[in-house]
Amino acid sequence: MELSLATRAVGEHTVLEVGGEVDVYTAPRLRERLLELIDGGARHVVVDLGRVDFLDSTGLGVLVGALKRLRSAGGSFALVCDKEPLLKIFRITALDQVFPLQPTVDAAIGADPTGAGA
Repeated sequence: MELSLATRAVGEHTVLEVGGEVDVYTAPRLRERLLELIDGGARHVVVDLGRVDFLDSTGLGVLVGALKRLRSAGGSFALVCDKEPLLKIFRITALDQVFPLQPTVDAAIGADPTGAGA
């Protein structure tokens, strides 16, 4: 399955909507897009995984890398995910303790610990 990436601004936040499968073949595209956003000045990034059907360890690595990069730049990074199969992956890997996971984009923006949200 193809990977789709769409970006939009919501106030101070950059929302990256991801769709399809994030795996060893498509993760480099996701990494490139996240780096473009961060290098372009985005400091509060929300990645919406609502349309993702599959996520493997390569995809998780890309998300961890983006989180580290944004935190070191004083930014924030949150994930929107309400699909149980994906949430299970985050729980099994204990990454649910690392990433702010929210059920909606509005919740992710409202839960921004930097206070830069709505």
